[in-house]
Amino acid sequence: TPLSPRPLRRTVLSQAWLEVTFLHWPIDPALVAPHLPPGVRPDVHDGVTWVGLVPFGMRGLGFGRGPGLPWVGDFLETNVRVYGVDGRGRRGVVFLTLECERLLPVLGSRAALRLPYRWAAMGRRREGRELTWTSRRITPPGVPAPGSLIRVGVGEPIRAGDLDPLDAFLTARWGLHTRWHDGSTLHLPNVHPTWPLHRAELLECREDLIAACGLPAPVGTPRVLFAPRVDVRFGPPDRLPPVPGATPMEKRANHSRARRRARNLAVRARPEREGFGQLLSGRGSCRRPGSPRPPWPGP
Repeated sequence: TPLSPRPLRRTVLSQAWLEVTFLHWPIDPALVAPHLPPGVRPDVHDGVTWVGLVPFGMRGLGFGRGPGLPWVGDFLETNVRVYGVDGRGRRGVVFLTLECERLLPVLGSRAALRLPYRWAAMGRRREGRELTWTSRRITPPGVPAPGSLIRVGVGEPIRAGDLDPLDAFLTARWGLHTRWHDGSTLHLPNVHPTWPLHRAELLECREDLIAACGLPAPVGTPRVLFAPRVDVRFGPPDRLPPVPGATPMEKRANHSRARRRARNLAVRARPEREGFGQLLSGRGSCRRPGSPRPPWPGP
């Protein structure tokens, strides 16, 4: 639905998402399933699920309905996300990584909600209707540092009656699911106004964040959307019922084995694992044929 079907009991977090840029590729649900927390299955549209690469600007992150935290509540973020539905029929987002330029939100989100935030050097550039996002994970020497360069041309607004059902499926998500420290699953609900979606054109995309999450590197041109701003509130989390027949330790072990199997399938599904240097040299790029290659604008 274009609006949340469930009101929040109370607000625990508030924030604004700016210049949200959606890139989505179709993917086999069997490859996504091992990455989902217990009690959540892949959410499909016409038998296919999707993986998203979504850069945006966070503004005014704060507690309750109060003002946003100064400086620390404003940052750039790029996330890799897949889509799941739980036993109560709540469709949500499952994040595989959330690259963030502020270290304090990274540490806080990992501790409080066990969300897979990671510190990254990030950049944003806007020239007219053209928007460029860059990200490179900050890692110790010798450790691979996946990243992304995304350049899009922002188009005209999409009227409500013209919105494709698939685009509604990908964007109208009223919560997230995440694995808690004890192996159980939390659902964190959110509400916001209807997405003010715009059409957008992909000009360039070079990334290896999706492969770094254990999924096959995306192939082909993604589905692209843009939204200038949406104001969001999150409610308190609730815990999903435990999966029958397994202790928390067994659930974690089963999940680890499933992730390893999915990673092996993903490696076999692509002829070569793309390093970030290869992406910058052009191999693995989903850049539009014939479009100019801009200089690397990020840090």
